[in-house]
Amino acid sequence: MKTTVLKTKQRASTPIQFAVLALIAGASVAHAQTAATADSTKTSSAQTATAANNSEKIIEVLVTGTKRTTSLQRTPVAITALNSAALEDNHVQTLQDIVNLVPGFSATAQGDHGVMTMTMRGVGNDSAKTEYADPEVASFVDGIYSPRPEGATALLFDLEAIEILRGPQGTLWGRNATVGAVNMQTTKPVIGKSFGNAELGIGSYKRLGMRGAFNVPVSDTMALRFAFVNEQHDGYVDYQTMPTIPLSSQRAAFLASGGKLSDFQPINTALFVTGGKKYGAQNQTAARLSMLWKPTSTSKWDLSYEKFADRGAPHMNLMQTPRAGQKMWSALIDTAPNIHRDSDAIRSRFETALSDDVSLAYIAGYAKFSGSQTFDGDAGVVVPTSFTTGGSHRQHNTNSSNYTNYSHELEVQSTGKKKVDWLLGLYYAAEDNNIRFDLPIMNGTQQGTVGWQGSFIQPKETVASKAIFGQATWNVSEELHLTAGARYTKDDRANIGGRGYGWANYPATPETVAQIPVNQNVNPWEPNSGFGSPGLNDGKYSGSKLTGLARISYDLDKNNMFYTSISTGYKSGGLQDGGRTYAPETLTNHEFGTKHTLLDGAVKISNAIFYENFKDYQFSAPVTNPDGSRTLATTSAEGAKIAGFETEIAAKLSKDDRIQLSLAYTPKAKLGKLLAGSNDYVIPTCEADKTVSNCVDVTGVTMAHTPKIQMQIQYQHTFHLSQGTLTPRVSVHYETESNLSVFSDYFGAPDKQKAYSRTDLGLRYEGDKFYMDFFVRNATNANVKTSAQNGNTGGIWVAQYLPPRTIGMNAGFNF
Repeated sequence: MKTTVLKTKQRASTPIQFAVLALIAGASVAHAQTAATADSTKTSSAQTATAANNSEKIIEVLVTGTKRTTSLQRTPVAITALNSAALEDNHVQTLQDIVNLVPGFSATAQGDHGVMTMTMRGVGNDSAKTEYADPEVASFVDGIYSPRPEGATALLFDLEAIEILRGPQGTLWGRNATVGAVNMQTTKPVIGKSFGNAELGIGSYKRLGMRGAFNVPVSDTMALRFAFVNEQHDGYVDYQTMPTIPLSSQRAAFLASGGKLSDFQPINTALFVTGGKKYGAQNQTAARLSMLWKPTSTSKWDLSYEKFADRGAPHMNLMQTPRAGQKMWSALIDTAPNIHRDSDAIRSRFETALSDDVSLAYIAGYAKFSGSQTFDGDAGVVVPTSFTTGGSHRQHNTNSSNYTNYSHELEVQSTGKKKVDWLLGLYYAAEDNNIRFDLPIMNGTQQGTVGWQGSFIQPKETVASKAIFGQATWNVSEELHLTAGARYTKDDRANIGGRGYGWANYPATPETVAQIPVNQNVNPWEPNSGFGSPGLNDGKYSGSKLTGLARISYDLDKNNMFYTSISTGYKSGGLQDGGRTYAPETLTNHEFGTKHTLLDGAVKISNAIFYENFKDYQFSAPVTNPDGSRTLATTSAEGAKIAGFETEIAAKLSKDDRIQLSLAYTPKAKLGKLLAGSNDYVIPTCEADKTVSNCVDVTGVTMAHTPKIQMQIQYQHTFHLSQGTLTPRVSVHYETESNLSVFSDYFGAPDKQKAYSRTDLGLRYEGDKFYMDFFVRNATNANVKTSAQNGNTGGIWVAQYLPPRTIGMNAGFNF
């Protein structure tokens, strides 16, 4: 079969034709390539698109999931690959948008920190949104680990491809790739060519989007590329008006609570937000300047600087059963939403040939992030009866959050196909983080007395991770390949000067302490601040682990292969409040997979059967201690056992008709023994475990965000017009019922997402150098929960949801 390297986003003469190529190739077909491969297989965009249009075959593509350029259908790993045109066709802007395109993958938005968390094959960590918890699914940009979901990780723009690798990837991909890795590859400059593209988009909720890219040749050995994007739309959540409560009723409620008539004051309705930026609003901007320099015929240097700014708003918790007369997508809000985040990232990759048989690559990255955020934690579920009774004011304030991380990786590997293909590497990464997070909880309204409040101040937290790794494949014959790999990782963490301050129960004598919500101008360590002695969070952690991979793959012929593997994953232990440590988690994954190319290339199928056995699975949650203090605690379940089947099928029914199916079937995803506590839920007093005040035995529950069946089917047909093509698309996503947390079996329906289907529609016109793309997302306006809780809202159930129905249009041109 002819192999073609898709060159997305270059679009030198007729860049629009790449979208046509992507439609034919399928949403799961993409590429990732090295410069050497690109140089040896160059095909003009016009030639590639013409060949694809006249073909009834699905174009073979190349991926780099094994850190070598290999054919997707001959790579013995469960990989979903998405090229830039597939991302555009599906209007992918965030990781959450990729969910529908990848079997066994979920991503949820966590409002109070504005962070996306990922689950793959039943495993994830919804608390992996601050420095206190790490994810099990690792994110990489150009092969560089991204511990914070910012920049290209948060706002996917000018990407050449995304590869999603399922199963432990720790041997080659490094830390926290316990159950998988997502590698985003930015589009690189092209030497010797001038071209560009620009796009404008509009849509519902006053959506306005702009993006573009320009390629500039500098010399015969150097080129630059500048890319930018801005995406903004209004929020989805309308503001409710504070109901009018007669003064006599307010006064009666206040006196009934023990208040003095002389202290009474009416509710200040101006404290409730009725205008301005809404929850769920987007306003994100990013720009990237990239350089490609080839100083010699056997070496090259890719270097980029990226700037990202977020001025949007977090997602909001909404009442699952709205109050009478109120819309679901609305809330009584007394904390205005705000996100103010900035990040800068530098990424570098230098590679050179040491000889005809050996190459060297040095990959380095640096990123700096700073941000702040406000979030309405009470969700306005209870209307206050007076200024200090009835409801509550709960505000989550990330006053400052700063992260600095950098990494270095050195790889030496064999080149070309040898009897033994090998790779050796060294890795070092470090983080230096600090944060101040305030949690004021006032009785009634902001005018009321303090119910409880806390301030968490962590001036310095460091992480250092070192690793040595290697992998080799013995090509026993043309058909049989044996692979073995190992990675030794050592992690060190330190919390220095961290303090957790809690309210010292002063409301009984409020005249002695100012009854004001804690904020960044309040020093909780000062006398008469109302706060008690702080909890000390100083501590150190050190741990190490050897993980590995053993795999057998066999090519039955050029169109059919199978593989079986055993691999282990590892996520470091660490520190929690009080300076206590928690244990690392480990995973052993057994997998059997097959890949097939049928009907002379018209059908491609990838299958994987897996069984995962976890040990010491980490569970993180905010808890209340028996002494009344509150902390974020990480405990370890005895483990988890998960088994399932995944398949991806792409088929050309004709040269103009394409259908794609992805399916994940997970009949078993059971958590081991765990007594779980969480302030996010109203749960009973803990009798079995005296380290937390409230807990539930969740042993044996089905893992969160793991429906038994998850399926996506997409169909499109291309009509050939005299001046271009017209392609309608329909995509339907279906999931069976799924849990939203480890407590779902205890609470039932409010903490579950029932079975649902979600439909997206598209219509794309492509001319010579101009295109228009109309789309409807969530056409049936389904309400799909991604998280739920009742602990911060007085037992009333709230949830976060995927966006409602949105309609839009993008139009672009290439030059």
